[in-house]
Amino acid sequence: MTTDTSTLTHEQNDPKLIGYLGNVHPMMAAHGLDAALSTLIELRSSQINQCAYCVNLHIQDARKADVSQEKLDKLIVWRHVDVFSPAECAVLAWTEALTVLDPATDYASLRSALRDHFSDAEITVITTDIGMINLWNRVQISKH
Repeated sequence: MTTDTSTLTHEQNDPKLIGYLGNVHPMMAAHGLDAALSTLIELRSSQINQCAYCVNLHIQDARKADVSQEKLDKLIVWRHVDVFSPAECAVLAWTEALTVLDPATDYASLRSALRDHFSDAEITVITTDIGMINLWNRVQISKH
């Protein structure tokens, strides 16, 4: 049995694989995913997953995407404030539902709320962003 507990460097262990994962983000942007909305998705998932590295990264990305400081300050309590648009609220609810899997979640009503603001193709890109940030969070957390 080994006692090696050193951190893994996935990017060095398989740069090609990690590189392929990184290529998904430009593809999402090419499909029209708004950078500010994407940063809210990625920051909220990272908060939930308690990935400090990713929270730090996505706060910086959000600032670059001109997300207001008020939104950054209140993202964790987004349901209880009025600074987020109805479209953003629908996306944040979807983000939380796909990050914290709860058998009691009513995905149909969440999809319906998303469809009030986004096409099915846009929802696919939003869902991909949520899935990717959850994957990245787990990759980063595995280095703790």
